[in-house]
Amino acid sequence: MNAREPAFIAASRSSRLRQMLTSTQLEFMMEAHNGLSARIVREAGFKAIWGSGLAISAQFGVRDNNEASWTQVVDNLEFMADASDLPILLDGDTGYGNFNNVRRLVRKLEQRGIAGVCIEDKQFPKTNSFINGERQPLAEMDEFCGKIKAGKDSQNDEDFSIVARVEALIAGWGMDEALRRAEAYRQAGADAILIHSKLSRPDEILEFAREWAGRGPLVIVPTKYYSTPTEVFREAGISTVIWANHLIRASTSAMQAVAKEIHASETLVDVEDRIASVNEIFRLQDADEYSEAEDRYLSASRASASAVVLAASRGVGLEAVTADRPKVMLPIAGKPLLRWLVDAFKKQGVNDITVVGGYRADAIETAGIKLVVNERHAETGELASLACAVDALKSDTVISYGDLLFRSYIVRDLVESEAPFSVVVDSSLTEPVNKSVRDFAWCSSPDDRGLFGNKVLLKRVSSELQDADSSEAKLPDGRWVGLLNVRGEGRERLHAVLTTLRARPDFDKLDMPALLNALIEAGEAIEVQYVHGHWRGVNDLEDFRRAGDFAHAQAPLATGAAGGEAQ
Repeated sequence: MNAREPAFIAASRSSRLRQMLTSTQLEFMMEAHNGLSARIVREAGFKAIWGSGLAISAQFGVRDNNEASWTQVVDNLEFMADASDLPILLDGDTGYGNFNNVRRLVRKLEQRGIAGVCIEDKQFPKTNSFINGERQPLAEMDEFCGKIKAGKDSQNDEDFSIVARVEALIAGWGMDEALRRAEAYRQAGADAILIHSKLSRPDEILEFAREWAGRGPLVIVPTKYYSTPTEVFREAGISTVIWANHLIRASTSAMQAVAKEIHASETLVDVEDRIASVNEIFRLQDADEYSEAEDRYLSASRASASAVVLAASRGVGLEAVTADRPKVMLPIAGKPLLRWLVDAFKKQGVNDITVVGGYRADAIETAGIKLVVNERHAETGELASLACAVDALKSDTVISYGDLLFRSYIVRDLVESEAPFSVVVDSSLTEPVNKSVRDFAWCSSPDDRGLFGNKVLLKRVSSELQDADSSEAKLPDGRWVGLLNVRGEGRERLHAVLTTLRARPDFDKLDMPALLNALIEAGEAIEVQYVHGHWRGVNDLEDFRRAGDFAHAQAPLATGAAGGEAQ
């Protein structure tokens, strides 16, 4: 960055465009047609954007004949201005009508931060100059001067620029007429003259520049005479060169080639490495800024930032349907079980999801998740899988079994808890109805469904109704459903307890209830969020059979049914 640039950047967009037009050095402007291309132009190093009428109409899929209304064009410019801080000079065709249309156009462009407009001396509606340009009628010179004066009188920003485009050479009216019109437009108040030519050589342009003799800024569009060395333009005293339509043309040829190749090959393997990555699109969309804004502006209680899903097992009793995939990839109502879980998290703003795979981890679909693998899944338990993802516990995190279906409010309420540790307990299930039922929970008080707001703490979790190691003689208060939320300073305390458990010789066999019990024994308070059904675990073939009905309905199936379906 040189000494001039900080002041240049600090100036308004309109003043920066004015500086370019009046500069003694040759300046360059690149075409853009939407927000993405505007950002690309900025990153390429250009100082200004040409809002090409051809390119904008093409990206709308319509002809460059004023088929896109001026309001649609201005709305599109707003996205471009938001995506880039560069000044934009709009290719405003003929001004979209008479002097009154020009007045309104200038006011609307200023409102959206557009730095200037170029209008051409043809009749409305216009046709692109390179399509039978010699047959296109020109506007009356006095009428066009009136448009320029109307536009200048309407601007509130003194630096807003109106560039007058002379079409006399394109239309075959000759050099004298082009010079006569240009001088009239200058005297009417035009801030610069754009002289256009469709010849493949710059002869007309250079002759015009010599005759013009520096009476005002001169802008050119060397689309047809592109082979002319740029130094020729410098020597001719040109103010600004517009590269007028090359990004829309480049993107068109790239899209045509890629679409044709994918259609022919019916695979992405041959094109994926030759096109922009999805992450590059995210970068150009400024996705990182949104994530930073979330951290600044969203309430900390709105949602956990991440989730860890334990999905390493094949599934006991599910061998008949898991020969080529893990349990989490079993199809439930048209999509994998894991996808139901991931979608439920993302619906509540939990977007950073780490899945711990194991058995047939290669068959796990990784869209929208980070996959880590417990290589020792066959000989280890749930805590060994959690240890594989311990690095993911850098923000508020939900730890979840991978075989769950549930109504979305369950996760919503869980992540809104302010407690360092909180779990979901289903109070509808206090007796086992099949051999897969486990994780019975004893709590500080039972579920009083008529009273909300009472703080209930988890006392113990066990797979046995009458745990021999517990002094509790009463029946459990419910069943832990497999969801644990860890928040704030609870993360460090969980790390500490997990480190202690890893020192035990039986660590490889420990499950998640062992972690919950260890936290309680360490003095941690684990708050309970009671639910009464509205979820299902897929633990055996019977659960698998009924899971589809639950997923389809997303509602309870029958009171007292297995897997927590009661209301």
